[in-house]
Amino acid sequence: MNDTIKHQLEHRTYREFTGEKIPEDTMNTLFEVANRTATSVGVQSFSIIRVTDPEIRKEIAEVCHQEYVARAPELLIFISDCYRNREIAKEQGIDTPVAKGIDRFFQGVSDAVLAAQNMTNAIESLGMGAVYLGSILNDPERIIELLHLPELTFPVLGLGFGYPNQEPLLKPRMPFELKVFENEYQVLPSYMEALKEYDEEMMEYYDLRDSNRRRDTFTHQVLVRFEQVIEKRTEMLRVVKKQGFDLNVGE
Repeated sequence: MNDTIKHQLEHRTYREFTGEKIPEDTMNTLFEVANRTATSVGVQSFSIIRVTDPEIRKEIAEVCHQEYVARAPELLIFISDCYRNREIAKEQGIDTPVAKGIDRFFQGVSDAVLAAQNMTNAIESLGMGAVYLGSILNDPERIIELLHLPELTFPVLGLGFGYPNQEPLLKPRMPFELKVFENEYQVLPSYMEALKEYDEEMMEYYDLRDSNRRRDTFTHQVLVRFEQVIEKRTEMLRVVKKQGFDLNVGE
């Protein structure tokens, strides 16, 4: 097993970091890694906002409901960016509705996610840790406002990282047999039954991580996620349309 796979199999989320600053040449290397990530049809429909302003960081942390976000040594926001390519086309005399379509939007989302994952692999290979921040979508409109995002752009996820100041336990994952199928999707007669052992493993994980925390199972967490709805996340489609995307184009 090579070092890359070892790092990937040891992936965990870090939320607390030392005060050590990441050298600028290391940051440039990480940006180069993101830049070399595979992209849909080669059009590179993503951008990255490096957030260094303490006030903007504080505002983003409030959107995330996670105060540690403001303290991460580095905070990046990955953007689905169809604005740049639309402008390139316009400068060559072409202004087409296709630039606003659902295909272009999801190309940008895919590019942003792939770049974030590729960069995270590099971060972990350098002895650092990271935390993904899907929580920026608790209020995407506010993130758009804070970062002055133009039309045809949309925030996809955040990434905080630095040198770890904690050693979290490796969080269990459900058996890949429940996720990896051959030739066709496998529907199980009872997911609760299939996940019994995994639920027990998760309860033990939370016991070891924090003895004061209520013991919880994966299946209960799924239920809670369906019950606890963040209102502004339900309005995401409205914000996507407000950013100029026409998701009916291409139908």
